[in-house]
Amino acid sequence: MVAFRAERTTVGPHEIAVLHDDANGRKVRIARRGATVMSIEQAWQGTSFDLADGYRDAAELDSRPSSRFAVMVPFANRIADARYTFDGTEYDLQPGVEGDQRAARHGFVRGVDFDLTERHADEAGARVTFTTQAIRPGVHPGYPFAIDLTVTYVLNAQGLEVRARMHNVGEQAAPCFFGWHPYFRLGETPIEQLELKIPARQVVRTDAQYIPLEGDAARAPLEREAGLDFRSYKIIGAQELNHAWADLVPDADGRARTWLRDPANGLAIALWQASGVMLGFTADTVTRDVRGSVALEPMESWSNAFNRADCAQAIRLEAGEARTYRCGVEIVLP
Repeated sequence: MVAFRAERTTVGPHEIAVLHDDANGRKVRIARRGATVMSIEQAWQGTSFDLADGYRDAAELDSRPSSRFAVMVPFANRIADARYTFDGTEYDLQPGVEGDQRAARHGFVRGVDFDLTERHADEAGARVTFTTQAIRPGVHPGYPFAIDLTVTYVLNAQGLEVRARMHNVGEQAAPCFFGWHPYFRLGETPIEQLELKIPARQVVRTDAQYIPLEGDAARAPLEREAGLDFRSYKIIGAQELNHAWADLVPDADGRARTWLRDPANGLAIALWQASGVMLGFTADTVTRDVRGSVALEPMESWSNAFNRADCAQAIRLEAGEARTYRCGVEIVLP
């Protein structure tokens, strides 16, 4: 039996890639629109459930509520006041917009129809590759840089891996980094009953707009933030989370794993990343299914990284250079 398959289908007008792991009873659907994961189905104990709280239909792919499973490039999360300075030049991502309407979040590619350039399956896994050249000078105000973006999803025996390659094809250095915005649930168990474990040494302090405080004031050792210390499994309960954790501690294989687990049955997922920060969000302010899932967001760098000296090297992409970021979700059945 062929364990892995890679197929295609449609949801309304949208082309969807479908990756199958028949041996482990898994199926992943990914849309060309935004290279967005829509579902991660898992068979277990005679039934099938969706680990992903993604977009349900074509209408949600178009409207993108709550940025579910968004690929975030060239920046993740927020840029303060939609303004930043790079190599001595000031940029405004929303020229002419004033007051509370100013907001720059989650990059530029959520609504882009990527090209589906590869769909393949073999004995090791199933994969699909999406590419876009949508980030170009003159397309996005305040971002006069040229980035080719390639996003590859690989479904293997452990789970789903995400590989993002950012290539600066322009003639000047550019600020650019990757983030992923997935929402997860574990069957029908309410998130208040789930356990969370985050291998971090610090939590990021922010202002009321969730912009990290300046300099070292943003870095809070977890010894001083007991309520946000998830270094050991802790029940989420009624706690509202919209925080980033930094200085992640990797396992022996170099991957730092954030765990979400149902203590009643042992079902768990691990969000892994090679570097960066982990943002956890209990979906208290989403437009549908409030607290119906938990967003666990691996980000290559910080929110407002374009304005932080301590992030400048991590986000800098020289002309002609490329950088690849890897993250993913491992699925652990009891």
